[in-house]
Amino acid sequence: MASPRDDDLDRLSLRQVAARAATCTACELYESATQVVFGEGPSKAPIMLLGEQPGDQEDREGQPFVGPSGRELDRAIDEAGIDRSDVYVTNVVKHFRFEMRGKRRLHNKPTRRHIEACRPWLNTELAKVDPAVIVCLGSSAAQALLGSGVKVMEDHGVPVDWEGFLVVPTIHPSFILRTPDHDGREQLFRLLVSDLGVAADLASSRRD
Repeated sequence: MASPRDDDLDRLSLRQVAARAATCTACELYESATQVVFGEGPSKAPIMLLGEQPGDQEDREGQPFVGPSGRELDRAIDEAGIDRSDVYVTNVVKHFRFEMRGKRRLHNKPTRRHIEACRPWLNTELAKVDPAVIVCLGSSAAQALLGSGVKVMEDHGVPVDWEGFLVVPTIHPSFILRTPDHDGREQLFRLLVSDLGVAADLASSRRD
């Protein structure tokens, strides 16, 4: 099926929406990806963590953030003092876009067309989870919501009002893992922890 309109999904539960998304053919990515990787977490989580797209391991297992980046993110969540049960994790694009390099599947950045094809699924997650704060992990996720002018290394940790939500841009954990030197990785990890702490404080203040 093609991606439905947002209002087609209003009457469905989040689990039912995930089942519908599994049959999405709104762009060509479904042809080569193993499966749709939908979001996971509480249906009313105060914090939504939003990445770009699933990676190789996520595509194979059908769950978001279960690969190396996910393990780095879990470590940062713990360091920031966030209860994992307060977090809903998802991606802007639900299929893995990749290119073959020998026998390896290497990440290939999704295009604007892929992002827009997946937009109804993300819009529905936002409406149903209704997070107090959205943390955009990486420039692709941040720009998908806030526009192309966002520069994550300059704007990280600064909350932005967007369509009734507070959005905090930060780096993607994969950026940490790609950094070659230990000191650089540690500095970036601390940046991510700090930005997650900002999001936690905002979510707590909105609860009170």
